[in-house]
Amino acid sequence: MAERSFAREVEDLKLGEGEIFRGEGILAITKALLQSGVSYVGGYQGSPISHLMDVLADAKDVMEELGVHFETSASEAAAAAMLSASVMYPVRGAVTWKSTAGTNVAADALSNLSSGGVTGGAMIIIGEDYGEGSSIMQERSHAYAMKSQLWLLTPRPNLPSIVRAVEEGFELSEASNTPVMLQVGIRSCHVHGQFVAKDNRRPDFTLRQALENPVRDVNRIVLPPASFLHEKEKLERRWPAAVEFIKARKINEHFGPESGEVGIILQGGLYNGVMRALQQLGLADVYGESAVPLYVMNISYPLIDDEIVDFCAGKSAVLMVEEGAPEYIEQALNTLLRRRDLQTRVSGKDVLPMGGEYTAPVLVKGIKSFLETHQRVLLGNQPPLPDPTPILQDPKIKALAEVVPPRPPGFCIGCPERPIFAAMKMVEEELGPHHISGDIGCHLFSILPPFNIGSTTMGYGLGPAAASAFNVKSDKKAIAVMGDGGFWHNGLATSVGNAVFNKQDNVILIVDNYYSAATGGQDIPSSRALNPRRKTNNSIVNAVKGLGATWVRQIDRTYDVAKMRDTLREALTSKEEGPKIIVASSECMLNKQRRVKPQFAKAVKDGKRMVKERFGVDEDVCTGDHACIRLSGCPSLSVKHTDDPLKDDPVAAIDNNCVGCGNCGEVSEAAVLCPSFYRADIIHNPSGWDRFVASLRAKVIGWLQARRDAARIVFAD
Repeated sequence: MAERSFAREVEDLKLGEGEIFRGEGILAITKALLQSGVSYVGGYQGSPISHLMDVLADAKDVMEELGVHFETSASEAAAAAMLSASVMYPVRGAVTWKSTAGTNVAADALSNLSSGGVTGGAMIIIGEDYGEGSSIMQERSHAYAMKSQLWLLTPRPNLPSIVRAVEEGFELSEASNTPVMLQVGIRSCHVHGQFVAKDNRRPDFTLRQALENPVRDVNRIVLPPASFLHEKEKLERRWPAAVEFIKARKINEHFGPESGEVGIILQGGLYNGVMRALQQLGLADVYGESAVPLYVMNISYPLIDDEIVDFCAGKSAVLMVEEGAPEYIEQALNTLLRRRDLQTRVSGKDVLPMGGEYTAPVLVKGIKSFLETHQRVLLGNQPPLPDPTPILQDPKIKALAEVVPPRPPGFCIGCPERPIFAAMKMVEEELGPHHISGDIGCHLFSILPPFNIGSTTMGYGLGPAAASAFNVKSDKKAIAVMGDGGFWHNGLATSVGNAVFNKQDNVILIVDNYYSAATGGQDIPSSRALNPRRKTNNSIVNAVKGLGATWVRQIDRTYDVAKMRDTLREALTSKEEGPKIIVASSECMLNKQRRVKPQFAKAVKDGKRMVKERFGVDEDVCTGDHACIRLSGCPSLSVKHTDDPLKDDPVAAIDNNCVGCGNCGEVSEAAVLCPSFYRADIIHNPSGWDRFVASLRAKVIGWLQARRDAARIVFAD
């Protein structure tokens, strides 16, 4: 069950020649793949390309009509290996994943793929993501393009340019027998626009034809002596073929005046941001007319030396705009110009940040600094950029920062992982702190307040492997946390298999929330849904036992905090040899709400009796010590002021976002906190019995309240 359905948008993928396709970048990429005669598509979800996998899954019927094979790969390495179908056969294939984490995983397959080269077009669609909004390390796929000799496409962020990049990317791959990477950032993925569609194409050569007519070319297999000749072929034939294709098709673009004192060279993906910055500086209009010459690299690797030299000739300076560190293109640009004996000054990371996202304000500041140094006249009589320092030093701003505390990211309301870490904190109170190795996934939020648990995270499915060094005699055991997505991606063999094989005396906690939740709620092998197209309901417990694990415990309701606490304590104190594995299962609350809410609303509309559980806090009972909040951190659990003169602190309160998971009450009971939590049942379409019981309760409660009020009056007298 993905984050959202693209069933309606998928209908647009059927548009034919001359029709107008409207939508966002992700959908345009999908349509371009179908227009290009692709034979197979695979990949692994991850922001900002998760929706691409979701679109492809929803479009499977359309793809099957065209004879296109699609599958969700077990990992990025599996996706990259899938492209081997294009090595021997003239079939076009595309795979996608989140970079750079995914590219790291796929590196081995990519190296082998690029070494032997391809016969059919092979494309890797990379979702690049920089800045504070990114969920991964700030690295660049550009390094892999250079290392393995993969051509890197970086199209301008508009639909016609993206579609053209897909179509010509396949042609470039075939013309140079080299896999290509199509890099799209978060803005390209979600930019909206339109383009003139073409008819979808059935593959010219199908996978079935390939299977029935097997081909073997020993020169494309990565084994000596062929592997030594591959590098020679890359430099002497494939690279020149790629350069000639790029030049002939004029893939890189020029904008603005043909000549000028200065110019800007930029990656295509940064075009919109650069144009916005030039507009704010009065150097471009809303129609894309620039007063500064621009050389737009819709292909960032390889560089087209002749085009760059022609652009730089006669200019005193150029600004190289490339996002991320280090400055690969800027360094290459300096080398190229010196070799050609051009004295054009190259500016770049000296006026622009070394890392982070190049937003419009960042680009305005950098471009203005460049022009002030090299051609001040272009700026006219503009006032200097405002200094933000006085604003930051404003006493009111400082006071606001003291009143409004920083809000770290945390678990969603009702998240089934929250009680796991509440239980872990309780065990910590008893047994002391332990080394906790984290993993990629939602559970990483436990590192932040209020839990403050976790020491490291080394990669998807590598949490237990990261604790391997701590397999030594000690009074304490290391704890490794891993999600179900990471378990199936890499953790089964690399982490659990490794721990069993080496008889590690650590605790492995596998958080099973039924989906690859952090990437949008896609199904995985252990999902408990009945997926008509995939084999689900594969037991994690059976999988780890199949590897030889003997100490295995299954908890099928993580909200049972007491059971979670007791099981963790048992694992940490067990004398049994080998890893202690706990599989803690409860459905991701976001996905559950997406599934249940429409069903609930329909049932209520149909007149059925439906009960919704809600929780609250009795402010007369609550002491205001907020221990429940410190052991929960649920966004729906907050505080409110009370008029009780005997209470100095605000009491706990639960707002209307509560989904009725019951965690706060469970924590209060397991941690022996105050009994102020209560459950209320909201009944839709109540029966006659429900009305009678409610009336009876109201009368009894009213009688008790009147009796109490009367006693108070007597006492006061």
